[in-house]
Amino acid sequence: MAFSQLGVFTLKLNERVDELKDDLISSTQKIVHVKSVQGEPKAGMPYGEGPYNALECALEISRGLGFKTVNMDGQIGYAEYGKGEDYVAVLGHLDVVPEGDGWKYPPYAAEIHDGKMYGRGTLDDKGATMAALYGLKAIKDLNLPLSKRVRIIFGTNEETGSHEVEYYMKKEKAPVAGFTPDAQYPIIFAEKGIVSFDIVKDLKKQGYGDVTVKSIKGGLRSNMVPDYCEALIEAKDIQKTTKFIEEYARKTGFEIKVVTNGNTISIKSYGVGAHGSTPELGKNAVMQMMALLGELPIGEGDLRDYIDFVNKHIGFETDGKSFNVNLKDKESGKLSFNAGVIAMDKNQIRMILNLRYPVTFTFDDMMNPFKDTLKGSGIKVENVENQNPLYFPVDHPLIKTLQKVYTEQTGKEAELLAIGGGTYAKEMPNIVAFGPIFPGKPDLDHQVNEYMEVNDIIENAKIYSHAIYELAK
Repeated sequence: MAFSQLGVFTLKLNERVDELKDDLISSTQKIVHVKSVQGEPKAGMPYGEGPYNALECALEISRGLGFKTVNMDGQIGYAEYGKGEDYVAVLGHLDVVPEGDGWKYPPYAAEIHDGKMYGRGTLDDKGATMAALYGLKAIKDLNLPLSKRVRIIFGTNEETGSHEVEYYMKKEKAPVAGFTPDAQYPIIFAEKGIVSFDIVKDLKKQGYGDVTVKSIKGGLRSNMVPDYCEALIEAKDIQKTTKFIEEYARKTGFEIKVVTNGNTISIKSYGVGAHGSTPELGKNAVMQMMALLGELPIGEGDLRDYIDFVNKHIGFETDGKSFNVNLKDKESGKLSFNAGVIAMDKNQIRMILNLRYPVTFTFDDMMNPFKDTLKGSGIKVENVENQNPLYFPVDHPLIKTLQKVYTEQTGKEAELLAIGGGTYAKEMPNIVAFGPIFPGKPDLDHQVNEYMEVNDIIENAKIYSHAIYELAK
């Protein structure tokens, strides 16, 4: 078939998507109706009835569109079209986070108001996944020639671990190229490495001073800047200690409150929460507390050593400079460093850190200098969890192809985005995050009143049809 003929066929993709738009919207509503929050595992339903029912619903829709479908033991499934040794993939997920309270429309009704379809999962990822499926349907209906198979993969565990993709990769080879509709447009070509771990010290040598720290507790998760921390102390001179804390709060501008009860003082530190990928936007209540405790006469010992160490090497820095891990590259910027959680009792003190390192560096590039800084401190590293960076060079064929498609379909420059967070793209080789949120549109993932504009669902189907075709032709 001549190139000019191919050009004519590809121009018809958008026209065919428009002809399918009513079915696309109806199918999106159908899949949103399924409450697919993770539940108790059952036979053949490893993530509960909700995700399984959503998977079966997507496969039923796919069969109705004429695609081959596969359900991989209730873990994950896919719709497939075409022939060839290699395949291109669109990786979307059907599981959702709990809906929460405060919705103005029922969270699983998929009602359309003022051109917006409301419902949990409309944006993350059900609407976009259906858009990709119907984009492939347009290719199928026009009988465009492909040299590779195409799979629309339906994940069911993205929100709670992505274990279903791990299961898939044990049984299937990786796609040669593809994308996930799990983020923003234009293209996320770089996602920082994400590592969380504990820094722990056993409290064997007790300090004896005018103040004794009985407990410290603050933060909820390592990937959140903590907005609250509380410490319980005993003081020989309650009035003097209380006055010192209150004067310290005024001097520093920290929001710190004290409540006395006998010879004990409860110290409450208040900060400003933020995402762990952007700790500079928050105010860390845990590190406020550590700074204050560092000024109190708690006596020499293991706790004093720990407090002094973290104040010296962490403090209020968010780039890891004093820990000697302030990595930086032009592709993704600076390392981010967040002290997210702290817990201390009479036996041990533990802080959970969340670091996100630039994409051209490795885990060892960051962890080796980190451990060097710890030497001689008696502090141990425990519970390490690492996600390697995702990075595609700007001239990578996948990136260039998606840039071309986005620019041709929107008329706008396809800028490349680097983020500190992680998307579904990290779970499968040769996948990059591509849409579905257009520049300037709100990111409503996990929010009350989540919605996706009907026109955006249709526009995504057009973009994805062209992207699939260009990758698989």
